[in-house]
Amino acid sequence: MNSEQLLELIASSLREQNVWKNSFGVFESDETLQLEPEKIGAAFAELNERLKENYPFFHPRYAGQMLKPPHPAAIAAYFIAMQINPNNHALDGGPATAKMEIESVAEIAAMFGYEQHLGHLTSSGTIANLEALFVARSLHPGKKIAFSSQSHYTHKRMCELLGVDTVEISTDNSGKIDLNPLENELKKGNIGTVVATIGTTSLGAVDPLDEIIPLCRRYDVRVHADAAYGGFFILLAKQEKPIIKAAPFLHLSECDSIVVDPHKHGLQPYGCGCVLFHDPTVGRFYKHDSPYTYFTSRDLHLGEISLECSRAGAAAAALWTTLKLLPLQPNSGLGTVLEKTRKAGSRFAGFLSKSDRWQNFVEPELDIVTYFPKTAPFSASSISQRTEKIFNAAMIHPTHPLFLALLKIESSYLKTKFNFIADQPTATILRSVLMKPEHLRFVPAMFEELEKLAGES
Repeated sequence: MNSEQLLELIASSLREQNVWKNSFGVFESDETLQLEPEKIGAAFAELNERLKENYPFFHPRYAGQMLKPPHPAAIAAYFIAMQINPNNHALDGGPATAKMEIESVAEIAAMFGYEQHLGHLTSSGTIANLEALFVARSLHPGKKIAFSSQSHYTHKRMCELLGVDTVEISTDNSGKIDLNPLENELKKGNIGTVVATIGTTSLGAVDPLDEIIPLCRRYDVRVHADAAYGGFFILLAKQEKPIIKAAPFLHLSECDSIVVDPHKHGLQPYGCGCVLFHDPTVGRFYKHDSPYTYFTSRDLHLGEISLECSRAGAAAAALWTTLKLLPLQPNSGLGTVLEKTRKAGSRFAGFLSKSDRWQNFVEPELDIVTYFPKTAPFSASSISQRTEKIFNAAMIHPTHPLFLALLKIESSYLKTKFNFIADQPTATILRSVLMKPEHLRFVPAMFEELEKLAGES
């Protein structure tokens, strides 16, 4: 869908919306809302200029942070629904979009293999994880929550907010939670929930859920999967010949709760997170009274199973529409999109491994690649200096800039993997998130440009 098709789709939908709006009676907007055309033009001209200060997140030349453009269909659906501005907190605020949310969340739950569930969309993955940790605390008051040192930093922050004690578990050389220290903590009997990360934000590492679940069950401990980044890759795990390690993904159905972010690999605008619980009875922990809110339906209102109040119904409309067009299927729809991003990560890492100028840090499991220039001496300081030089040169190149990301790694961690001189506490390396399907075709050019930059630095 190109920009002209998008504009025509939006224009057509707006015309249809106006017919519906006028069916309630035509009225004029209040004079206080009327604006002079000149002022409107000036404000939007300035807006357009200000927005040019952004990096090109939409382009394959941007391979920095986890920023992915929403699908044009999602943009159109969001914009169209915003003309009504529904609020999915209560069925009264968004009867149509609440149904779309329920249907979309059910599709995501089915993708993970949940035969029953309680779940909803959230304004972010952080809030989705907050809700999962809130339920974990409610089920096991006084017990600790454990997560790896590579898990998202908000787990520790959310636990502090909830007043829950935490245990940070070390990771192995690939950035996954180390099962030996985890079991040592489980033996103490004071852990209530273990968080498994399915796609860490720094390395893209996938915790071995297929081993974590039986270990935790042995000690009667719950498992929460933070699959905010990597959850949708379960579609690739369901392929006949998976191009990822399938086992961790195929055990997601056994988790007590799951978080996934449609605004990452689900092609949605910000913010759109999702939290799912395998046991619907945990909804009792959300119980509250709002005598002026839930009155038009005896069905469960989404606000009765969420910590948030007002939420954009437009987010549900965008997700629902996208799933109609790109269904959650392994060999079609969203599965084909993710297949290209995964192949892009593998292809880029393959180019790096054959070069005498670059070193992969860990082998990518999804579409995040971490790497650094080979230096002499092979030390934290020399790697950091050269990495930052290449990073800056790539970003300011006058004709073909590359937008990458930097990642700080503890030198002690690098020393366990390489014959490395730890002359400072951390080393700065490069990190590329190849989460756009267009990256697969762009990878050869990206590598050639990096090779040239490395030779010049």
